[in-house]
Amino acid sequence: MAGSIEEVKKQYAAELLSRPGVVSVGIGLHEGTKVIIVGLDGKHPETAQQLPKQLEGYPLQVHTLGEIKAQ
Repeated sequence: MAGSIEEVKKQYAAELLSRPGVVSVGIGLHEGTKVIIVGLDGKHPETAQQLPKQLEGYPLQVHTLGEIKAQ
């Protein structure tokens, strides 16, 4: 792996957020493994299919969050 998961997330966040429906990029755990989580504001099957399965060796997961509003 090229760098820490934090560095990889930072490197790719702007590109991921530029895709239709992507509203967040974060880091989480899945079965004890750190993953990069991409949040969508709804169902965007084309965007979800075009996202890579991993970034520089770190798994990428897609979560549908729904619309996000500032309070």
